[in-house]
Amino acid sequence: MKQLLKIIVFTVSFGVVFYGCISNNSDETPNTENPATPKNFKLIALGDSYTIGQSVCENCRFPAQLKDSLQTRYTTLDTFNLEIIAQTGWTTTNLKNAISSANPPNDFDLVTLLIGVNNQYQNKPFELYKTEFIELVDTAISLVGGNASKLIVVSIPDYAYTPFGQASNALNISTQLELYNTYAQTYCADNNLKYVYITDITQQGLDNPALVATDNLHPSTLAYTKFVERILPLALDILE
Repeated sequence: MKQLLKIIVFTVSFGVVFYGCISNNSDETPNTENPATPKNFKLIALGDSYTIGQSVCENCRFPAQLKDSLQTRYTTLDTFNLEIIAQTGWTTTNLKNAISSANPPNDFDLVTLLIGVNNQYQNKPFELYKTEFIELVDTAISLVGGNASKLIVVSIPDYAYTPFGQASNALNISTQLELYNTYAQTYCADNNLKYVYITDITQQGLDNPALVATDNLHPSTLAYTKFVERILPLALDILE
């Protein structure tokens, strides 16, 4: 009887030890999960002097600040490439022709569009802006593979609140630009497009001269930083 008990105890003990060995070996199995694949994002910004960043440095204009802000929220292995099609003085017609000449690819991950101030400044017919704004929106969407959710339309700054604007008919400037911005905002709302209103930032230019560049007309680096603070959340939603 004692011999039988010894055999049973040994068998049970051996089973516990054997199970323990299996459990320990399982814990030590190496993690074979692959690291995250680096991402390469392509951004494109379409516009005029407000996009090219007249009178500020290349890294100070809002598309570059947006790119840098996005990069800080991703790993160092992820890359952001930025293309800009914009020049000072461009109207909607100029931008249309420039995009056609550049013939950019249609695989961008994000596109911004800010255009119209020179239509107003050059006294172009408002009907021309209405027609060509829609055409530019459609073109911008085509550059992101036809995915309208990847477009961000940015409102036109109000240069009436600058020393340059004050030397002109400031009230008329603001009234006309409000017409342009209201049209663009309504069109975006009706078509479920992203629209970022930054005009009110520039309307603080007289109270806060730091928002105006050294040419007394265009937004400063600080103003562009404030633009990006509003654009960034939408950009992150698009890329994530």
